[in-house]
Amino acid sequence: MRSIWNGAISFGLVSIPIKLVNATENRSISFRQIHTSDGGRIRYRKVCELEDEEVPTAEIGKAYEDADGTMIPITDQDLASLPLPTAKTIDIVAFVAADQIDPLQMDTAYYLSANGVPAAKPYTLLREALKRSKKVAVAKFALRGRERLGMLRVVGDVIAMHGLLWPDEIRQPDGVAPETDVTVRDAELDLADALMDTLGEVDLASLHDDYRTAVEELIAARADGVELEPERAPAAGGGKVIDLMAALESSVRAAKEARGAEAEAAGGDVTELRPRKEAKEAAESAPKAAKATPKETGGKKSTSTAKKTAASRSTKSTAAKKASGAKSATAKSTAKKPTAKKATPRKKAS
Repeated sequence: MRSIWNGAISFGLVSIPIKLVNATENRSISFRQIHTSDGGRIRYRKVCELEDEEVPTAEIGKAYEDADGTMIPITDQDLASLPLPTAKTIDIVAFVAADQIDPLQMDTAYYLSANGVPAAKPYTLLREALKRSKKVAVAKFALRGRERLGMLRVVGDVIAMHGLLWPDEIRQPDGVAPETDVTVRDAELDLADALMDTLGEVDLASLHDDYRTAVEELIAARADGVELEPERAPAAGGGKVIDLMAALESSVRAAKEARGAEAEAAGGDVTELRPRKEAKEAAESAPKAAKATPKETGGKKSTSTAKKTAASRSTKSTAAKKASGAKSATAKSTAKKPTAKKATPRKKAS
């Protein structure tokens, strides 16, 4: 991977020469603007609005536009003369717990590569220190003409750095949350929990951009001179929810069906999931139902039950002996004996 910045990590008095490498890449498909009548490329030209003439790059500078529209010229020399101590250094300023970093601050991710053999030892030292402390490093660095904030953490055997937005660059969510008072019932939360449980977890590596795949297929087909049949787009969602309970129940049902289809395709079993409240009530009522079963009392009922049980066992014993070729008379006498023995003590007990 090509490095985009060379410098060093400043870790107290320790300096670690490193190279900065992009950890992510944009896979979205880009298009060019063309003249639809003849397919010619449409290009932008930089034109001075005062002279109405195209200006070469060498003659283009920069300026700050004031509130009244006045242009205040700023040269590269002016910017270079400003103090920027982190121009070639990633200066670690603190070590904090990872949960202290607001995910809203996360920006571009980079890999930090040890630059040369001498850098391997201090690089490994910092990496192992971060691992053992279970903390991340907060640092300042400069890139593309401005000072930035970064977070260093360990990814496998590599130190990665996430660019962070400055705290004052995070907008406050004023007026974003619903302003009306809303009451959520327990039954609705139970169904939401059931939906979450049914959807379960996902391997993020298995997710992909379906739209990009469709665009690639369209481009390949068009290049081969083939016209693809347009697919009907799914109905747009996100409309007004009239019945929240019905929508949740339908979502749980659909998620269960999809989960069952996936399990069937994989050859596994499907575990039926119920809302947590319903499952809890079912678990609590099960032992109570068993205890609530009426017991038969009285000697006659017990004797009758014993006789029925003995007769059933006698029938099974007789059938088994007939199948083995024993005499029928012997089978009957044998079957009667256990019946009498079992019935007698139950009568005494009653």
